[in-house]
Amino acid sequence: MRHDLLSTLDIRYPIIQAPMAGVSTPALAIAVSEAGALGSVAVGTSTVQQARAAIGAVREKTSRPFNVNVFTHRPAQADPVREAAWLDWLRPHFERFGARPPAALGEIYRSFLDDEPMFELLLELRPAVVSFHFGLPPQDRIDALKAAGIVLFTTATSLDEALQIEAAGIDAIVAQGIEAGGHRGMFDPAAPDPALPTFALLEQLRGKVSLPLIAAGGIMHGAHIRSAFHHGASAVQMGSAFIACPESMATAHHRALLARGAALRTELTGAISGRPARGIVNRMFTEVGAAGHPPLPDYPIAYDAAKALHAAACAKGSQDYSVNWGGTNVGQARAMPAGELVAMLADEMNAAA
Repeated sequence: MRHDLLSTLDIRYPIIQAPMAGVSTPALAIAVSEAGALGSVAVGTSTVQQARAAIGAVREKTSRPFNVNVFTHRPAQADPVREAAWLDWLRPHFERFGARPPAALGEIYRSFLDDEPMFELLLELRPAVVSFHFGLPPQDRIDALKAAGIVLFTTATSLDEALQIEAAGIDAIVAQGIEAGGHRGMFDPAAPDPALPTFALLEQLRGKVSLPLIAAGGIMHGAHIRSAFHHGASAVQMGSAFIACPESMATAHHRALLARGAALRTELTGAISGRPARGIVNRMFTEVGAAGHPPLPDYPIAYDAAKALHAAACAKGSQDYSVNWGGTNVGQARAMPAGELVAMLADEMNAAA
């Protein structure tokens, strides 16, 4: 474990709560940071006003460092023909609930690459850490954020991405294995995915890059953290482990699924949002994402359709099309306050030394 990362981040434990857009909350980030780890808030799906409110809510309750995560995907390219074909594919699912697909789809989230006001907000508020998911922003933005004293993380799923991250002057690499819940952080979803497990990815990166490595994917217990150190990690990023905490925004249905434990099955699909993401299997995976589906609209345009379908089902009392992100070990999530979970993870990590 590289203790210089702990010093840089000013945290006691080498544990980072994953941002988890749609699940994380300011309350979760506060609890994690106050417990001595690094809390995170996700603003990749937020407006600038919402991002300002979320960052302000964390700062109101803690003076400890925390991470603000943005999405750096290629801005979506609208394609009315492709989107119409996708809506036609979804039509039978809407009709199950006496509903119709929306007439058109939109780009519901703005990429940081195309969001100057969000960039200006980060420069103004200067959170301790800013993390990028889905790629790198322009070099001038990286340089400006670093000059403002902000520590920068970027997700890598391959050696090639890690080398690009290092060359850009980022401070640490989040090495995301195939086990991780939610969206794969790959730079180009059209490129072949090596699909490396977390520890295999760490082994591939160690010695090839000089930056601290933060292991992400499948890490749920202190023994997993200790194993990540053995494979070259300086810290871990844990998302699924925190979903069952009362401070998260997980729905009652999501929490009920977690209670099934080892019986849960997760898979990767692009059919929900337009980019590969891992979640708990339901009709969105087995039917909407079934073989033979038409080409997907760009991310996040496809997500607009998935949200509309879930809303139609939910209005009729069905959770068949809900989105419940989680990693391969999400069934091991423990329902306890986030601060207590951080303390337990630290104790387990020390006991496994």
